[in-house]
Amino acid sequence: MSTRERALLEEVAALLEAPAHRDHPLHAALERLYHHHLEQRDRLERMINIADGFQQSAQQDLHATRHQLERQRRRQRKLSRIADRFQDLLHERNQELADASTQDPLTGLANRRCLDDHLASLAAGAARHGRPLSLAMIDIDHFKVINDRHGHVAGDRALVALAESLRDGLREGDLCGRWGGEEFLLVLPETRLDQAKVLVARLGDRLRALDLALEDQGRPTSVTASIGLAEYRPDEDYRATIHRADQALLAAKREGRDRTRCDAG
Repeated sequence: MSTRERALLEEVAALLEAPAHRDHPLHAALERLYHHHLEQRDRLERMINIADGFQQSAQQDLHATRHQLERQRRRQRKLSRIADRFQDLLHERNQELADASTQDPLTGLANRRCLDDHLASLAAGAARHGRPLSLAMIDIDHFKVINDRHGHVAGDRALVALAESLRDGLREGDLCGRWGGEEFLLVLPETRLDQAKVLVARLGDRLRALDLALEDQGRPTSVTASIGLAEYRPDEDYRATIHRADQALLAAKREGRDRTRCDAG
């Protein structure tokens, strides 16, 4: 209420209280108007107080809602980061499982399952399109002597070194896998038997030149390999090709090892 309004009300109240004006014809009407104004003023003040309280409550609720929303956003961001890390971890675990199902755990080469899957696909394509495909079965000569003389740990190190040497000597698109023990299988797509002979001769030279460094006295430790070769035939199952390569390998071993023999069938 302004100062002017307050002064006017005080003046009206004084007039109503003055005995000289009690018999005035407008006294009763002015008194009713005065009390009505007071009632309206009190009602307006109550409404203003209610409105102020509501506004304050609304602001408090809005502040609490904003605070809660910000907490939810922080929690959501945290959950998103956790979900992203979990997704990355899950992807890594899935990749590890995929690697474990297709890789030899010692050498990191393809295992037999991977070789079978790869060969089934390659053989189907070779038969369909008339493309050459050769296989080489490699057996490290006298590998048992390494295990007996130096122990299985040294034998495992030797297998890893041999696997790396074989893998590094292959062309892009070739696949080297561990068939079992000290036997390795080479899958050579787009390769005829005469071309495969040149390639495996190079690999044999690499193995002979490889120093496994197993001797305590520092003397070089080298190995040789017996190799059997076979070219895939469109009318056969790829397992038959593996068998023919294996038979050629046995022939190389019977003839004295450290040599390559081709399937004569």
